[in-house]
Amino acid sequence: MAANATTAPLRERGTSVSYLATHRKLLWRVTRTEVQARYAGSHLGFGWAYLTPFLVLAIYALVYLEIFRVRVPNLTPFEYVVYIFTGLVPYLATAEALSVGVQSVVSNKAVLNNTVFPIDLTPVKAVLSAQFTMAVGMVVVLVGAVVTGNVHRTLVLLPLVWGLNLMWLIGVNWFISLLNVIFRDLQNMISSLLMIMFVVSPIAFTPDMVPSSLRILLAFNPFAYFVVAYQQVVMLGIWPSLGHTIVLVVMSVAVFFLGGWFFYRAKRVIIDYV
Repeated sequence: MAANATTAPLRERGTSVSYLATHRKLLWRVTRTEVQARYAGSHLGFGWAYLTPFLVLAIYALVYLEIFRVRVPNLTPFEYVVYIFTGLVPYLATAEALSVGVQSVVSNKAVLNNTVFPIDLTPVKAVLSAQFTMAVGMVVVLVGAVVTGNVHRTLVLLPLVWGLNLMWLIGVNWFISLLNVIFRDLQNMISSLLMIMFVVSPIAFTPDMVPSSLRILLAFNPFAYFVVAYQQVVMLGIWPSLGHTIVLVVMSVAVFFLGGWFFYRAKRVIIDYV
C-alpha cells in the first residue's frame, strides 16, 4: 500500500518520465545485465568496447590527417586526433542508442502488458546501454587531454553536456520507437539518417571551417550542438556561448518531456499495431 501511495502521484502526471523515478533500480539492473550479456562468450569480452572506437578513429584520423590533410588551428596532429575522438565518441553512443532504440518497442512485444517493467522503459534502456560505449570512450578522451596538456577549467561542464545529451536521446527514442510501430520503414531509414548526421556534424572540423552557405546544415542538425559543446569544454577550453547553452538546454529538456508525454499518451492507441 505504501509503495502504491508513493508512485500514484507520479503516474497521474501522464508522462513516461515518471517511470524513471519509480523503476530506476530495476532499469539499472536490466541495463547492466544487457551490457554484460552483449560481451559474454567473446574472447575479448569488454575489450570490444575499446577496440571498436579505436578502429573507427584510426580510419577517420588516417583519412583526415593523411589524405585530406585537414588541420585545426592551434592543434598539433596528436591533439587533432583527440579532438576528433571527442566528437566521435558521442556520435558512436548516439548511433547505437538510436539504432537500437527505434526497434525497442517492436522487439519487446513480450513486455507490452508487463507492469513490472513498463514498455516505456525499453527505449530508455537502449540509451543507457549505449552509455557504456560513451563512458569507455570518454575515459580515453580525458587521458588524451591530460597527455596533450589540455586540461581546462571548462571540463566542469562535461557532466552537464553529457546529461543534456542523455535527456535528448531518451526523448528522441520515445518518439521514434513508438512511431516505428506504425511506420516500420523508420527503422530502415534511421541508418541513412545517422550517416547524414555523421557527415554534417563538425566532428573532424570546426564550424568556422564550413562555408557560410552550408552552415545552415549545422544549424538544423541538433547533434552538431552537442559535438561542438563536447569539443569546446574538453579540448578547446572554450566556455559555450550563452546562445549555444540556451539551445542545448531548451532542446534537450523540451524533447525529453515532450517525448515522455507523447509515449505515455499515444502508446495505448499505437500499441494495437504491434
